[in-house]
Amino acid sequence: MTADERAEELASDLGADKAEVKRDLENLLEYSVPMEEAVQSLRRKYGGGSEREGAPEPTTIAAITTDDASASVTAIVLTVGKRSIRYQGEDQVIVEGELADESGRISYTAWQDFGLEPGDAVTIGNAGVREWEGEPELNLGESTSVTPAEAAPAVDVPVGGEADLIDLAPGDRGRTVEVHAVEVESKTIDGRDGETDILSGVLADESAKLPFTDWAPHDDLVEGADLRLGDVYIREFRGVPSINVTEFSTVEVLDRAVEPAEATRLSIQAAVDAGGVFDVELVGHVLGVRDGSGLIQRCPECGRVIQKGQCRSHGEVEGIDDLRTRAIVDDGTGTLTATLDDELTAEIYGGDLDDALEAAREAMDQSVVADEIESAIVGREFRLRGNLSVDDYGANLTATDFDPVEDDPATRATALLEAAR
Repeated sequence: MTADERAEELASDLGADKAEVKRDLENLLEYSVPMEEAVQSLRRKYGGGSEREGAPEPTTIAAITTDDASASVTAIVLTVGKRSIRYQGEDQVIVEGELADESGRISYTAWQDFGLEPGDAVTIGNAGVREWEGEPELNLGESTSVTPAEAAPAVDVPVGGEADLIDLAPGDRGRTVEVHAVEVESKTIDGRDGETDILSGVLADESAKLPFTDWAPHDDLVEGADLRLGDVYIREFRGVPSINVTEFSTVEVLDRAVEPAEATRLSIQAAVDAGGVFDVELVGHVLGVRDGSGLIQRCPECGRVIQKGQCRSHGEVEGIDDLRTRAIVDDGTGTLTATLDDELTAEIYGGDLDDALEAAREAMDQSVVADEIESAIVGREFRLRGNLSVDDYGANLTATDFDPVEDDPATRATALLEAAR
Protein backbone atom coordinates (compact mmCIF):
# COMPACT_ATOMS: atom_id res chain seq x y z
CA MET A 1 0.00 0.00 0.00
CA THR A 2 1.45 3.37 -1.04
CA ALA A 3 1.68 6.42 1.22
CA ASP A 4 -1.13 8.05 -0.82
CA GLU A 5 -3.39 5.04 -0.33
CA ARG A 6 -2.59 4.84 3.38
CA ALA A 7 -3.24 8.57 3.80
CA GLU A 8 -6.60 8.26 2.04
CA GLU A 9 -7.58 5.26 4.18
CA LEU A 10 -6.47 7.02 7.36
CA ALA A 11 -8.28 10.27 6.47
CA SER A 12 -11.46 8.28 5.83
CA ASP A 13 -11.17 6.46 9.17
CA LEU A 14 -10.54 9.71 11.05
CA GLY A 15 -12.96 11.91 9.15
CA ALA A 16 -10.10 14.32 8.49
CA ASP A 17 -8.98 16.30 5.43
CA LYS A 18 -7.05 13.96 3.10
CA ALA A 19 -4.56 16.61 1.93
CA GLU A 20 -3.69 17.54 5.53
CA VAL A 21 -3.30 13.91 6.61
CA LYS A 22 -1.17 13.16 3.54
CA ARG A 23 1.10 16.13 4.26
CA ASP A 24 1.56 15.08 7.90
CA LEU A 25 2.22 11.47 6.92
CA GLU A 26 4.79 12.42 4.31
CA ASN A 27 6.59 14.66 6.82
CA LEU A 28 6.89 11.78 9.29
CA LEU A 29 8.06 9.34 6.61
CA GLU A 30 10.73 11.82 5.46
CA TYR A 31 12.20 11.59 8.97
CA SER A 32 12.40 7.78 8.58
CA VAL A 33 9.53 7.14 10.98
CA PRO A 34 8.20 3.61 10.23
CA MET A 35 4.82 3.63 8.54
CA GLU A 36 2.89 2.05 11.42
CA GLU A 37 4.46 4.39 13.97
CA ALA A 38 3.59 7.35 11.72
CA VAL A 39 0.00 6.15 11.37
CA GLN A 40 -0.40 5.73 15.14
CA SER A 41 1.08 9.19 15.70
CA LEU A 42 -1.48 10.71 13.34
CA ARG A 43 -4.32 8.74 14.96
CA ARG A 44 -3.34 10.29 18.28
CA LYS A 45 -3.04 13.75 16.70
CA TYR A 46 -6.47 13.60 15.06
CA GLY A 47 -8.12 11.86 18.01
CA GLY A 48 -8.58 8.48 16.37
CA GLY A 49 -7.02 6.50 19.24
CA SER A 50 -5.30 3.16 18.72
CA GLU A 51 -5.87 0.74 15.89
CA ARG A 52 -5.15 -2.30 18.04
CA GLU A 53 -8.81 -3.34 18.18
CA GLY A 54 -8.64 -3.70 14.41
CA ALA A 55 -5.54 -5.93 14.41
CA PRO A 56 -5.15 -8.14 11.36
CA GLU A 57 -5.98 -11.83 11.41
CA PRO A 58 -3.07 -14.15 12.33
CA THR A 59 -0.97 -15.23 9.37
CA THR A 60 2.26 -17.07 8.61
CA ILE A 61 5.61 -15.37 8.07
CA ALA A 62 5.81 -16.61 4.48
CA ALA A 63 2.48 -14.93 3.70
CA ILE A 64 3.66 -11.46 4.79
CA THR A 65 4.54 -9.15 1.89
CA THR A 66 5.77 -5.58 1.53
CA ASP A 67 2.25 -4.63 0.42
CA ASP A 68 0.88 -5.42 3.90
CA ALA A 69 0.40 -2.54 6.32
CA SER A 70 0.43 -4.76 9.42
CA ALA A 71 0.52 -8.41 10.44
CA SER A 72 -0.06 -10.75 13.37
CA VAL A 73 2.06 -13.90 13.74
CA THR A 74 3.09 -16.58 16.19
CA ALA A 75 6.82 -17.24 16.00
CA ILE A 76 10.03 -18.28 17.75
CA VAL A 77 12.49 -15.49 18.55
CA LEU A 78 15.78 -16.50 16.89
CA THR A 79 17.98 -13.52 17.74
CA VAL A 80 17.80 -10.39 19.89
CA GLY A 81 20.17 -7.46 19.51
CA LYS A 82 20.21 -3.95 20.94
CA ARG A 83 21.69 -0.79 19.49
CA SER A 84 21.28 2.95 19.82
CA ILE A 85 20.12 5.10 16.92
CA ARG A 86 19.59 8.83 16.45
CA TYR A 87 15.84 9.23 15.88
CA GLN A 88 14.29 12.68 15.34
CA GLY A 89 17.31 14.27 17.03
CA GLU A 90 17.26 12.00 20.09
CA ASP A 91 19.07 8.78 20.97
CA GLN A 92 16.78 5.76 21.15
CA VAL A 93 17.56 2.13 21.95
CA ILE A 94 15.92 -0.32 19.60
CA VAL A 95 15.79 -4.11 19.67
CA GLU A 96 16.38 -6.00 16.43
CA GLY A 97 16.62 -9.59 15.32
CA GLU A 98 14.92 -12.39 13.49
CA LEU A 99 11.75 -14.46 13.99
CA ALA A 100 10.77 -17.83 12.52
CA ASP A 101 7.76 -20.09 12.19
CA GLU A 102 7.17 -23.27 10.18
CA SER A 103 6.90 -21.26 6.97
CA GLY A 104 9.96 -19.03 7.07
CA ARG A 105 11.97 -16.27 8.75
CA ILE A 106 11.57 -12.50 9.00
CA SER A 107 13.54 -9.61 10.50
CA TYR A 108 12.00 -7.36 13.15
CA THR A 109 12.66 -4.05 14.85
CA ALA A 110 11.09 -3.29 18.25
CA TRP A 111 10.80 0.41 19.11
CA GLN A 112 10.20 -0.40 22.78
CA ASP A 113 11.43 -3.20 25.05
CA PHE A 114 9.07 -6.18 24.93
CA GLY A 115 11.46 -8.36 26.94
CA LEU A 116 12.19 -10.66 24.00
CA GLU A 117 14.77 -13.41 24.48
CA PRO A 118 16.17 -15.96 21.99
CA GLY A 119 14.02 -19.10 22.05
CA ASP A 120 10.83 -17.34 23.23
CA ALA A 121 7.62 -18.48 21.57
CA VAL A 122 5.48 -15.37 21.17
CA THR A 123 2.29 -14.21 19.52
CA ILE A 124 2.75 -10.76 18.01
CA GLY A 125 -0.37 -8.77 17.25
CA ASN A 126 -0.65 -5.80 14.91
CA ALA A 127 3.02 -5.35 14.03
CA GLY A 128 3.70 -2.84 11.29
CA VAL A 129 5.22 -4.07 8.03
CA ARG A 130 7.86 -2.10 6.16
CA GLU A 131 10.15 -2.91 3.27
CA TRP A 132 13.82 -3.33 4.13
CA GLU A 133 16.26 -4.18 1.33
CA GLY A 134 13.39 -5.48 -0.77
CA GLU A 135 11.99 -7.80 1.93
CA PRO A 136 9.22 -7.31 4.51
CA GLU A 137 10.25 -6.52 8.09
CA LEU A 138 8.08 -6.35 11.18
CA ASN A 139 8.00 -3.15 13.26
CA LEU A 140 6.86 -3.57 16.86
CA GLY A 141 5.60 -0.35 18.42
CA GLU A 142 2.96 1.15 20.68
CA SER A 143 0.11 -0.49 18.78
CA THR A 144 1.74 -3.95 18.92
CA SER A 145 0.93 -6.64 21.48
CA VAL A 146 3.45 -9.35 22.40
CA THR A 147 2.26 -12.30 24.51
CA PRO A 148 3.52 -15.84 25.19
CA ALA A 149 2.32 -18.23 22.50
CA GLU A 150 -0.16 -20.94 23.46
CA ALA A 151 1.71 -23.39 21.22
CA ALA A 152 5.27 -22.96 19.98
CA PRO A 153 5.86 -23.27 16.24
CA ALA A 154 8.13 -26.17 15.26
CA VAL A 155 11.16 -24.59 13.61
CA ASP A 156 14.30 -26.34 12.38
CA VAL A 157 16.68 -23.38 12.49
CA PRO A 158 19.40 -22.39 14.99
CA VAL A 159 18.32 -20.19 17.91
CA GLY A 160 20.65 -17.70 19.57
CA GLY A 161 22.63 -16.08 16.77
CA GLU A 162 25.90 -18.05 16.96
CA ALA A 163 27.63 -17.99 13.58
CA ASP A 164 30.90 -18.52 11.73
CA LEU A 165 32.28 -15.43 10.04
CA ILE A 166 31.88 -16.97 6.58
CA ASP A 167 28.09 -17.14 7.16
CA LEU A 168 27.59 -13.51 8.24
CA ALA A 169 25.82 -11.11 5.90
CA PRO A 170 24.88 -7.41 6.00
CA GLY A 171 21.67 -6.98 7.97
CA ASP A 172 22.43 -9.73 10.52
CA ARG A 173 21.68 -8.60 14.07
CA GLY A 174 22.14 -10.08 17.53
CA ARG A 175 24.97 -12.35 16.36
CA THR A 176 27.57 -14.13 18.51
CA VAL A 177 31.00 -15.02 17.14
CA GLU A 178 34.23 -16.52 18.50
CA VAL A 179 37.22 -14.85 16.90
CA HIS A 180 40.92 -14.03 16.98
CA ALA A 181 41.77 -10.32 16.83
CA VAL A 182 44.22 -10.14 13.92
CA GLU A 183 44.56 -6.36 13.74
CA VAL A 184 43.32 -3.71 16.18
CA GLU A 185 43.82 0.01 15.73
CA SER A 186 42.60 2.89 17.89
CA LYS A 187 41.17 5.87 15.99
CA THR A 188 39.45 9.16 16.69
CA ILE A 189 36.74 10.01 14.19
CA ASP A 190 34.22 12.79 13.69
CA GLY A 191 31.12 11.02 15.03
CA ARG A 192 27.53 12.13 15.46
CA ASP A 193 28.45 13.70 18.82
CA GLY A 194 31.79 15.16 17.74
CA GLU A 195 35.16 13.48 18.20
CA THR A 196 34.67 9.79 19.01
CA ASP A 197 37.23 7.13 19.94
CA ILE A 198 36.74 3.78 18.22
CA LEU A 199 38.63 0.56 17.55
CA SER A 200 38.86 -0.93 14.08
CA GLY A 201 40.75 -3.73 12.39
CA VAL A 202 40.37 -7.36 11.35
CA LEU A 203 38.84 -10.35 13.15
CA ALA A 204 39.19 -13.98 12.06
CA ASP A 205 37.94 -17.44 12.87
CA GLU A 206 38.60 -20.78 11.22
CA SER A 207 36.25 -19.92 8.33
CA ALA A 208 37.10 -16.35 7.24
CA LYS A 209 38.38 -12.87 8.08
CA LEU A 210 36.22 -9.74 8.36
CA PRO A 211 36.78 -6.08 9.23
CA PHE A 212 35.26 -4.74 12.44
CA THR A 213 34.49 -1.50 14.27
CA ASP A 214 34.07 -1.24 18.04
CA TRP A 215 32.01 1.89 18.66
CA ALA A 216 32.44 1.64 22.45
CA PRO A 217 36.05 0.44 22.82
CA HIS A 218 36.27 -2.65 25.03
CA ASP A 219 39.44 -3.20 27.05
CA ASP A 220 39.68 -6.90 26.15
CA LEU A 221 39.53 -6.28 22.40
CA VAL A 222 43.26 -6.14 21.77
CA GLU A 223 45.46 -7.50 18.99
CA GLY A 224 46.16 -11.21 19.46
CA ALA A 225 43.22 -11.87 21.81
CA ASP A 226 40.82 -14.81 21.39
CA LEU A 227 37.33 -13.57 22.15
CA ARG A 228 33.64 -14.37 22.23
CA LEU A 229 31.66 -11.37 21.00
CA GLY A 230 27.94 -11.31 21.76
CA ASP A 231 25.22 -9.06 20.33
CA VAL A 232 27.10 -7.72 17.33
CA TYR A 233 25.46 -6.57 14.12
CA ILE A 234 26.65 -6.71 10.54
CA ARG A 235 26.55 -4.02 7.91
CA GLU A 236 28.23 -3.57 4.55
CA PHE A 237 31.47 -1.59 4.46
CA ARG A 238 33.24 -1.08 1.15
CA GLY A 239 31.35 -3.97 -0.37
CA VAL A 240 32.02 -6.62 2.30
CA PRO A 241 30.33 -7.60 5.60
CA SER A 242 31.70 -5.69 8.60
CA ILE A 243 31.25 -6.64 12.28
CA ASN A 244 29.97 -3.84 14.50
CA VAL A 245 30.54 -3.98 18.27
CA THR A 246 28.52 -1.57 20.44
CA GLU A 247 28.00 -0.60 24.07
CA PHE A 248 25.42 -3.41 24.25
CA SER A 249 27.84 -6.07 22.97
CA THR A 250 29.57 -8.47 25.32
CA VAL A 251 33.31 -9.21 24.98
CA GLU A 252 34.64 -12.29 26.80
CA VAL A 253 38.15 -13.72 26.69
CA LEU A 254 38.14 -17.36 25.52
CA ASP A 255 40.10 -20.15 27.18
CA ARG A 256 40.90 -21.62 23.77
CA ALA A 257 42.87 -20.41 20.77
CA VAL A 258 40.99 -19.50 17.60
CA GLU A 259 43.04 -20.38 14.53
CA PRO A 260 42.76 -17.52 12.01
CA ALA A 261 41.80 -18.55 8.50
CA GLU A 262 44.12 -17.91 5.62
CA ALA A 263 42.80 -16.01 2.61
CA THR A 264 39.65 -17.65 1.26
CA ARG A 265 40.46 -19.34 -2.09
CA LEU A 266 37.51 -19.07 -4.48
CA SER A 267 36.65 -18.90 -8.14
CA ILE A 268 35.54 -15.49 -9.38
CA GLN A 269 31.97 -16.70 -9.85
CA ALA A 270 31.80 -18.12 -6.31
CA ALA A 271 33.12 -14.84 -4.90
CA VAL A 272 30.58 -12.85 -6.91
CA ASP A 273 27.75 -15.15 -5.81
CA ALA A 274 28.76 -14.50 -2.19
CA GLY A 275 28.07 -10.80 -2.81
CA GLY A 276 31.50 -9.71 -1.63
CA VAL A 277 34.39 -11.38 0.19
CA PHE A 278 37.02 -9.95 2.53
CA ASP A 279 40.59 -11.22 1.99
CA VAL A 280 39.94 -13.56 -0.93
CA GLU A 281 42.49 -15.27 -3.18
CA LEU A 282 41.78 -15.75 -6.89
CA VAL A 283 43.73 -16.96 -9.92
CA GLY A 284 43.00 -15.74 -13.44
CA HIS A 285 44.33 -14.38 -16.71
CA VAL A 286 44.52 -10.67 -17.47
CA LEU A 287 42.43 -9.91 -20.56
CA GLY A 288 43.04 -6.18 -20.73
CA VAL A 289 43.59 -2.91 -18.92
CA ARG A 290 40.76 -0.43 -18.38
CA ASP A 291 40.84 3.33 -18.90
CA GLY A 292 42.11 5.15 -15.85
CA SER A 293 45.22 2.99 -15.60
CA GLY A 294 48.84 4.08 -15.62
CA LEU A 295 49.67 7.69 -14.79
CA ILE A 296 46.66 9.39 -13.20
CA GLN A 297 45.90 12.52 -11.18
CA ARG A 298 44.00 12.63 -7.89
CA CYS A 299 42.11 15.39 -6.10
CA PRO A 300 44.23 16.78 -3.23
CA GLU A 301 41.07 17.11 -1.10
CA CYS A 302 39.34 13.74 -1.42
CA GLY A 303 41.82 11.52 -3.30
CA ARG A 304 39.41 10.72 -6.14
CA VAL A 305 40.77 10.35 -9.66
CA ILE A 306 40.17 13.57 -11.61
CA GLN A 307 39.65 14.17 -15.32
CA LYS A 308 41.11 17.25 -17.03
CA GLY A 309 41.71 18.91 -13.68
CA GLN A 310 38.08 18.52 -12.58
CA CYS A 311 36.98 16.72 -9.41
CA ARG A 312 33.35 15.64 -9.16
CA SER A 313 33.19 16.92 -5.59
CA HIS A 314 35.60 19.86 -5.51
CA GLY A 315 35.53 21.25 -9.05
CA GLU A 316 38.75 22.54 -10.60
CA VAL A 317 41.79 21.41 -8.62
CA GLU A 318 45.55 21.02 -9.01
CA GLY A 319 45.87 17.25 -9.33
CA ILE A 320 48.41 15.06 -7.53
CA ASP A 321 50.20 12.53 -9.75
CA ASP A 322 49.81 8.85 -8.91
CA LEU A 323 50.04 5.35 -10.42
CA ARG A 324 47.16 2.89 -10.71
CA THR A 325 46.20 -0.21 -12.69
CA ARG A 326 42.67 -1.45 -13.41
CA ALA A 327 43.12 -4.94 -14.84
CA ILE A 328 40.37 -7.10 -16.33
CA VAL A 329 40.83 -10.63 -14.93
CA ASP A 330 39.03 -13.82 -16.03
CA ASP A 331 39.32 -17.33 -14.60
CA GLY A 332 36.83 -19.14 -16.85
CA THR A 333 33.97 -18.81 -14.34
CA GLY A 334 33.67 -15.04 -14.31
CA THR A 335 35.35 -11.67 -14.78
CA LEU A 336 36.34 -8.89 -12.39
CA THR A 337 38.23 -5.61 -12.38
CA ALA A 338 41.30 -5.68 -10.15
CA THR A 339 42.52 -2.29 -8.90
CA LEU A 340 46.23 -2.13 -8.09
CA ASP A 341 47.65 0.73 -6.01
CA ASP A 342 50.81 2.70 -6.74
CA GLU A 343 53.17 0.14 -5.19
CA LEU A 344 51.75 -2.88 -7.04
CA THR A 345 51.58 -0.85 -10.25
CA ALA A 346 55.23 0.20 -9.87
CA GLU A 347 56.20 -3.47 -9.56
CA ILE A 348 54.58 -4.50 -12.84
CA TYR A 349 55.57 -1.27 -14.62
CA GLY A 350 59.17 -1.70 -13.59
CA GLY A 351 59.58 1.83 -12.28
CA ASP A 352 58.23 4.29 -9.76
CA LEU A 353 56.17 7.48 -10.17
CA ASP A 354 59.21 9.56 -11.14
CA ASP A 355 60.10 7.06 -13.88
CA ALA A 356 56.53 7.17 -15.20
CA LEU A 357 56.51 10.98 -15.25
CA GLU A 358 59.83 11.02 -17.12
CA ALA A 359 58.52 8.54 -19.70
CA ALA A 360 55.39 10.62 -20.21
CA ARG A 361 57.43 13.81 -20.68
CA GLU A 362 59.72 12.18 -23.23
CA ALA A 363 56.78 10.84 -25.23
CA MET A 364 54.67 13.96 -24.56
CA ASP A 365 51.87 11.50 -23.85
CA GLN A 366 51.05 9.98 -20.45
CA SER A 367 49.25 7.02 -22.09
CA VAL A 368 52.63 5.42 -22.75
CA VAL A 369 52.70 4.34 -19.11
CA ALA A 370 49.38 2.47 -19.42
CA ASP A 371 50.58 0.93 -22.68
CA GLU A 372 53.71 -0.38 -20.98
CA ILE A 373 51.66 -1.85 -18.12
CA GLU A 374 49.29 -3.49 -20.59
CA SER A 375 52.09 -5.14 -22.52
CA ALA A 376 53.58 -6.45 -19.26
CA ILE A 377 50.47 -8.23 -17.91
CA VAL A 378 47.88 -8.95 -20.65
CA GLY A 379 47.69 -12.63 -21.51
CA ARG A 380 49.51 -13.72 -18.36
CA GLU A 381 48.10 -15.60 -15.37
CA PHE A 382 48.22 -14.00 -11.92
CA ARG A 383 47.38 -14.92 -8.35
CA LEU A 384 45.42 -12.08 -6.74
CA ARG A 385 44.52 -11.40 -3.15
CA GLY A 386 42.37 -8.63 -1.72
CA ASN A 387 38.83 -7.53 -0.89
CA LEU A 388 36.13 -8.20 -3.48
CA SER A 389 32.92 -6.18 -3.74
CA VAL A 390 29.99 -6.45 -6.13
CA ASP A 391 27.83 -3.57 -7.35
CA ASP A 392 25.64 -2.68 -10.31
CA TYR A 393 28.75 -2.29 -12.46
CA GLY A 394 30.19 -5.73 -11.72
CA ALA A 395 32.83 -7.27 -9.47
CA ASN A 396 35.80 -5.27 -8.23
CA LEU A 397 38.85 -6.45 -6.32
CA THR A 398 41.02 -4.03 -4.36
CA ALA A 399 44.26 -5.97 -4.62
CA THR A 400 46.79 -6.38 -1.84
CA ASP A 401 48.82 -8.99 -3.78
CA PHE A 402 49.26 -9.45 -7.53
CA ASP A 403 51.78 -12.15 -8.35
CA PRO A 404 52.47 -13.98 -11.63
CA VAL A 405 51.74 -17.70 -11.59
CA GLU A 406 55.04 -19.37 -12.42
CA ASP A 407 54.22 -23.04 -11.85
CA ASP A 408 53.78 -25.33 -14.84
CA PRO A 409 50.07 -25.82 -15.82
CA ALA A 410 50.58 -29.55 -16.39
CA THR A 411 52.15 -29.97 -12.96
CA ARG A 412 49.27 -28.04 -11.38
CA ALA A 413 46.68 -30.16 -13.22
CA THR A 414 48.37 -33.36 -12.04
CA ALA A 415 48.36 -32.10 -8.45
CA LEU A 416 44.66 -31.26 -8.68
CA LEU A 417 43.84 -34.72 -10.05
CA GLU A 418 45.82 -36.42 -7.30
CA ALA A 419 44.09 -34.33 -4.64
CA ALA A 420 40.71 -35.33 -6.07
CA ARG A 421 41.42 -39.08 -5.81
